[in-house]
Amino acid sequence: MDLKELTAFKTILEEGTFSRAAEKLNYAQSTITSQIQRLEKELGIPLFNRGWDAELTRAGHMLAAEIDSLIQHWNYISEQAKALQQDEIGSVRIGGIESMMETVFPNALRKFREHKPNMQCHVVAGNTDFLSQSILQKELDFAICGEPSDASPFYFQPLYQERITFIADQAHPLCAQENISLEEVLHYPIIAGGPNCLYSLRLSKHFARFESSPNLNTVSQISSIPHFVKNTSAVGVVLDTTPLMQEVAAIDVNIADPLIQIGFLQRRGAQEYMQSPSANLLMQIIREEMERGSKHGKHS
Repeated sequence: MDLKELTAFKTILEEGTFSRAAEKLNYAQSTITSQIQRLEKELGIPLFNRGWDAELTRAGHMLAAEIDSLIQHWNYISEQAKALQQDEIGSVRIGGIESMMETVFPNALRKFREHKPNMQCHVVAGNTDFLSQSILQKELDFAICGEPSDASPFYFQPLYQERITFIADQAHPLCAQENISLEEVLHYPIIAGGPNCLYSLRLSKHFARFESSPNLNTVSQISSIPHFVKNTSAVGVVLDTTPLMQEVAAIDVNIADPLIQIGFLQRRGAQEYMQSPSANLLMQIIREEMERGSKHGKHS
């Protein structure tokens, strides 16, 4: 069954005869007859009584009652297929670390919708471990996060660097000191991201150099750590883009290699076989948004 066959059937109903339908559609009458015969064969039922030019069978009357809806639905499917082919509909699934969620992603998606108003966008927040696993499971098209410890399955494009930052309540003794050693920090409870968080893994390597184990507490949502630190003796470990309230301040802790590379993460080979024009457009808009934020001295 195709649209030409349905259109031929509808035109016969409108014109009353095969010959007038053929004339209206600028077909030979034999073409109209062949189209109706194919339609009957595909449906497995006769639509017209033989010996009469355009007398409908009972099945023909049933099809006649639905013909407008069928043609309308056919046209809709055709338009949707064309839009999909032209990358005007569909979905883009992206992920990012928490610092992307306040301004970068919202601003980028607003601009993206100006170009692709019918495209659905699905956004997920998480740490590098969670986002990288989601990419491997094909749940995300790309993410902005750190580079996973096992980077072999991924294609990583660096964008900027995040700094590991130590924070404490304004009344904390360490707030009055400079060039604090990590060993001094170990005298206090430490609050950091979850065990799979990229910078927590980096911290674990530093802590391993000391004989005594730290009193390490974890909070999976990094942006919440300042709230856990406030009015306590604990020292928090966050990223430099984490917003701090007035009662909490960054402290000057000296550690080696405090920078974490952040960038676009995709499954290796994805940019060759999958990356739709819409996904590429969104990546470009995000990049521009981050560059704009960087000029104002911030990444988010």
